[in-house]
Amino acid sequence: MRTQLLALAAGLALALPAAGANSTAWRQQQQAAAEKSERILRQAEKTRGLLAQYVLMRAAWAADESKAFRLIFGQYVSWHESYLGLHDEAMQSFSIQQLPDKADAPSPLDDAHTAQAALEAIPRLAQGRQAIFFNEAHNAAITRTLTVALLERLRRDGYTHFAAETLYETDTDLAKRGYPTDASGFYTQEPVYAEMVRTALKLGYVVVPYEAVSDASGDAREREQAKNLVERVFKRDPKARLVVNAGYAHIMETGKYLGGASMAQHLRKLTGIDPLTIEQTMLIPHPQPEQDHPYYRAALAKLAPKTPQVFIDKDGAPWSLRPGAYDVSVLLPPYTREDGRQSWLDIDGLRVAYNVDGDICRNAIPCLLEARYIGEGEDAIPADRCVIGLRDSRLGDTEHKFRTTQGMRTAMYLRPGRYRLRASGADNQVVTTQNITVTAAPDKTAREIR
Repeated sequence: MRTQLLALAAGLALALPAAGANSTAWRQQQQAAAEKSERILRQAEKTRGLLAQYVLMRAAWAADESKAFRLIFGQYVSWHESYLGLHDEAMQSFSIQQLPDKADAPSPLDDAHTAQAALEAIPRLAQGRQAIFFNEAHNAAITRTLTVALLERLRRDGYTHFAAETLYETDTDLAKRGYPTDASGFYTQEPVYAEMVRTALKLGYVVVPYEAVSDASGDAREREQAKNLVERVFKRDPKARLVVNAGYAHIMETGKYLGGASMAQHLRKLTGIDPLTIEQTMLIPHPQPEQDHPYYRAALAKLAPKTPQVFIDKDGAPWSLRPGAYDVSVLLPPYTREDGRQSWLDIDGLRVAYNVDGDICRNAIPCLLEARYIGEGEDAIPADRCVIGLRDSRLGDTEHKFRTTQGMRTAMYLRPGRYRLRASGADNQVVTTQNITVTAAPDKTAREIR
């Protein structure tokens, strides 16, 4: 997985060349930046605790202002920021501007299409299909929330297997344990992704890792991923119905991908299965409005959506921004805030905001808050994780402007139930642990896994 991550970081950066830069020189700068980024990440991972790792990485960021390094290492920083619940910072550190493209379909904002709630429309579209593929932006946890919310409905409709690109096949105890740990995968260190895997296990899906285990990249990696899905799902159960979570264009159905074919294209060639492909990374909020796709800004102005939306024509067919490449495009609306946290963390009502007073940190600055389900071990990826008392990372240093946690408060987003809430400092020392009970908000009932 490490080799593929390095290739992904370099590949994304090379797709965003510096204006006026000599392509050969730029590629050399990117390669050097990717190798340096990998060394820093390895060094950080030797440090105990995610918050301590992040402080080290921020110091490395501040020490090198070169464009090539910031572009590559920004992805590594953004992954860790998402793990820590610093979702705004994660999007600031790395965000791909969604420019209009000649392959774009005409806007759906016409009389031929209507906007519908994605949570209701996608299960209808998935009926009778043998596979449904969702994509995500790895540093933008918002692109995982709809998938988590849909797992229950898809399970009721007969879907049997769930496969996640990030999972390590070496974690052979995942199903028995029932929750992911640091040894389960790379992106599953982010709590919303961990909740996706945990939810699939609780709902009775067969959870399958399918990442290439060789050092293959490009077309060879895509082919190996598809082969793993065939071997681990369809050869064992030809009638299996599969939900896949993958990154970016791994799910595209036509066109060239990394010089070859995508995982989805290879799978169709091997099995004949035509998956329903759900694109979730293009019509999303960016740190700066000018980074949004023009259709996105127009849809917000006309519709003011509060929940994820898809567009359906009068014949019931879904609209796609890139027809042929994907079957359905999802518009993920902007979010409001709850005590500094993003409202989409409620995962369509599965979770509620639980207010936490900063006094729990006992003036440890910065302070990492983690909530784990009662009944899961200390090795479990938390149900939610956030940081308070951290200096604005956009200022590019590790000095903290806060000297006390008095008066601070934040919201943790949790399903109704019992949790161990733990507060720790940047030195990874636990300062407080307490059990809490989360109940549904008086004005709404959080949905439970059935």
